[in-house]
Amino acid sequence: MSISAPTPTELRVAKDKKSLRVVFGEDEAFDFSAEMLRVLSPSAEVQGHSPDQRQTVGGKKNVEIMTVEMVGNYAIRIGFDDMHNTGLYTWSYFLELGKEKDDRWKAHLEELQKKGLSR
Repeated sequence: MSISAPTPTELRVAKDKKSLRVVFGEDEAFDFSAEMLRVLSPSAEVQGHSPDQRQTVGGKKNVEIMTVEMVGNYAIRIGFDDMHNTGLYTWSYFLELGKEKDDRWKAHLEELQKKGLSR
């Protein structure tokens, strides 16, 4: 039996649609920019079906969150204004992303630079 991630107690899209706040209980809260959620989408379109298929997504600096839809009791589907909406953001993915946020963002920016892409 696997241990599932805790369920967020709050999911809140900012009024400007540029970020999402995910709160787990009283001690863990994460703020994710829409850009970060879009470029690190857990979708097959971005992640591929293996590490060598993963895509580097640039040009999303001004992307906005248009919709947030519950998927069962374990995830949400985020619809962005660039029409991307295939990623399922599980509670465990949010916890992992929140804890590794700075490192993952730094790696993404370095990858963009290396490939000559802009935010």
